[in-house]
Amino acid sequence: MGAALLESLLGDGAALAPAAREAAVAALRRDGLPGARDEAWKYTSLRALEQRRYADGDAAAATRAVDPATFSLPGLDGPRLVFVNGAFRADLSDRCALAGLEIVVLAERPDALAALLADDEPGARSDAFARLNTALVGDGALLRVAAGAQVAAPVHVVFVGASAEVDLAWQARLRVELGEGAALTLVEHHVGAGAHAHLGNLVVDGTLAAHARLDLVQIQDAPEGAPLVRRSTFHVGEAATLSAHTLELGAQTMRHDLRVELAGRGARLRSRGVFALHGRQHADTHLDVRHRARDTACDIAWRGVADQRARGVFHGAITIEAGADGADAQLSNKNLLLSAQAEIDTQPVLEIYADEVKAAHGATVGQLDERALFYLRSRGIPATAARRILVSAFCGAVLGEVAPAGLRERIDALLAARLPLEEGT
Repeated sequence: MGAALLESLLGDGAALAPAAREAAVAALRRDGLPGARDEAWKYTSLRALEQRRYADGDAAAATRAVDPATFSLPGLDGPRLVFVNGAFRADLSDRCALAGLEIVVLAERPDALAALLADDEPGARSDAFARLNTALVGDGALLRVAAGAQVAAPVHVVFVGASAEVDLAWQARLRVELGEGAALTLVEHHVGAGAHAHLGNLVVDGTLAAHARLDLVQIQDAPEGAPLVRRSTFHVGEAATLSAHTLELGAQTMRHDLRVELAGRGARLRSRGVFALHGRQHADTHLDVRHRARDTACDIAWRGVADQRARGVFHGAITIEAGADGADAQLSNKNLLLSAQAEIDTQPVLEIYADEVKAAHGATVGQLDERALFYLRSRGIPATAARRILVSAFCGAVLGEVAPAGLRERIDALLAARLPLEEGT
């Protein structure tokens, strides 16, 4: 599957090295892209993408005009790393020094990139887009936080899709390593500089040592004509905490796999997310959380909104493995359909192989509460404003913890701009 796309990107493979790249290319040529029989892609067809041809990377990325206002976020005064069509732009970035934080740009350190590729987890070998990333990635960043360091300011990593003469496919890597007792706030930000249909493919890997804490904010506001594939994998150690807030707004076709391994005793995950779709957007979010140690906990709450002919997919899987006694797993997914043509498919999955656990999961798909809408209308609020108030409150319930306050306000504004203006639109 996907012969045209892979042929345009992989070529003859003559320049590939090291061995990890060659193995990824061989697996891609053998297995291709996932098809209709692949259960993980059951609700997301790649037929349109498979026939596309893309140029591999952007040789002119360093000269693309990008207005810094495109990715400016209030409340962020720490380091900023900007990648345009997958390539690092020093002129748009700010590598200000912060105690305990090491920043490595992978294009500047081929040895670091080779080490990351050689360290790919075994699961990546069966993931087609992770293979594609391994085969072709040439840039990205490595963030290391020293043991005990509490990084003072959030790190802002921006991926900008910029208009080009042809359709491009860009690949990038982001690796985050937190030492024992370390703490970091990371903002992963996707935006567009002009209309385009580039294929973006990002792989994020993170490891949290014992007692570390990572506060992750993911803002996906890519251009609506662009397909975007992301794979985020985190290994959470003993008594460490991953807190993730995710907002999915952009891209024509979006796929995000979030995989978390609660590997150490007392490891914690708190995941909050929203996708808000309109037009013919398609968003597919797959969460895979595995409890592998005693007394681990996950608390997952996601909200989805789909309008017009948009389609959302949410797959939330929690596995409590043998030996993970005392685990506490909670998953909630609530969704709103704002038009008769919109569709949301939700699949909560819970598997338990341990004793003395607490676990619950639930999912709903519905429409706006007509009683609440009537109440607001009876107080003199116009229909458009009443609908906006209700949908904003529905989504805002899971994003209210984002900090700093300026960043939370910007997220609220981005979300409000995507909400329906009137019934049926």
